[in-house]
Amino acid sequence: LVLVCHAWGGQGDFERKVTEALAGKGYAAMAVDLYGKGVRGSSPEENQKLMTPLVEDRAMLRERLKTSIEAGRAQPGVIAEKTAAIGFCFGGLCVFDMARMGADLKAVVSFHGLFGAADGIENQSVTAKILALHGWGDPMATPENMIDFGKEMDAAGADWQVYAYGDTVHAFTNPAADDKANGMAYDPVVTRRAWAACDDFLAEAFAG
Repeated sequence: LVLVCHAWGGQGDFERKVTEALAGKGYAAMAVDLYGKGVRGSSPEENQKLMTPLVEDRAMLRERLKTSIEAGRAQPGVIAEKTAAIGFCFGGLCVFDMARMGADLKAVVSFHGLFGAADGIENQSVTAKILALHGWGDPMATPENMIDFGKEMDAAGADWQVYAYGDTVHAFTNPAADDKANGMAYDPVVTRRAWAACDDFLAEAFAG
């Protein structure tokens, strides 16, 4: 099972295409919806308004993530003990929080995710393997944020990796992103490299 956590605008065509691609690779894939049916943003302002309550109340976010994991594992044909999660932007933060809260996952993968540490989790060891696929020039997740994340994961005893791509900003997997001056731009070459890294990482995690 591979859960797919959406970016700040809510579950959309992009995430559903990702689940279809994962299904084509032989996984049971489920697109998570953390906002609720029909609740979607259509502008940066609306997206921010939807995301902010969950970023500011990480306990509420963890409850929704827990419910999503349980819903995915309840689907027919799923091998529940072999579950992973991937996420994009806000969804990257979500999969990091799944790992932080000790969810029984084989692996989590973040594409241009947010690194911010969660509150309310004390001395939690991280058992999920972690891969962060990161644009070095991402203004929403700076190199300093990345270093802090690495220190946090070391303290939690995690098996973690970060791939930092040069001359790459936020949303590099999203073909609709086209504003590099403001730190958001699609990069097909980096996208290909990141997906190759993700595929290899998931294969290794599920084989273990």
